[in-house]
Amino acid sequence: MISYIIKDKSTRLFIILGGFFIANTLIAEVIGVKIFSLEDSLGIQKADFSLLGVEHLSFNLTVGVLPWPIVFIMTDIINEYYGVKGVRFLSLLTAALIGFMFVVFFFAIELVPSDFWIASGAANGVPDMQAAYKQIVGQGMNIIVGSITAFLIGQIADAFVFRKIKKLTGEKRIWARATISTLVSQLIDSYVVIFIAFYIYQDWSLGRVLALATTAYLYKFLVAILCTPVVYGIHWLAERYLGKDLSAQMKKAALEKGE
Repeated sequence: MISYIIKDKSTRLFIILGGFFIANTLIAEVIGVKIFSLEDSLGIQKADFSLLGVEHLSFNLTVGVLPWPIVFIMTDIINEYYGVKGVRFLSLLTAALIGFMFVVFFFAIELVPSDFWIASGAANGVPDMQAAYKQIVGQGMNIIVGSITAFLIGQIADAFVFRKIKKLTGEKRIWARATISTLVSQLIDSYVVIFIAFYIYQDWSLGRVLALATTAYLYKFLVAILCTPVVYGIHWLAERYLGKDLSAQMKKAALEKGE
């Protein structure tokens, strides 16, 4: 039985796409605690603009934005061949895994550290390894709740918009359904996560929250446009792997029975 399942091309493709989907989402959650300067990383002058009453803004972003384009590309490809049900299944599974991951992190942090380990990083500029471990791994509840909520809403919106556009365009205009659905879901994700994490839990001003969310979305908007050729490339590889007939059957079923 297991041999048949693994040899089935449609099942194997779902496992591959789902693996990249889940892996990059979890990676984004773990590394997202770091904030980086986009301009300094590219070696260009900082933007320094004002938005919604907040001055001296530049593109300071969470490192978690780096794997997210892969997540949304996988979402579009999965939607293409497995429909809304496929995206919904992976989204719910991933949200559960994110929650499980942070539960494990919590207990890992609470374990009493060995005395020699605490000072083991002193030579490298880390005098207290336990404090550093807690600070990096132990993200606050506001981030966790905001992140999971934004992820689920964004994924559902992405799948819904993708399906509606495909019904209008058919097999044509892959760029339209992939790019527009991603832009809508990224818009929701950007604002929801920051609104929950910092407006509800941290009592930041609404203007600052909206300004930071808008800055993050501008970056994601540009990346989504630049990733359009990648969507075509992965779509081409999937078509080659599945074959013309199986590919057509899967896409038809995904559109007709996706919900």
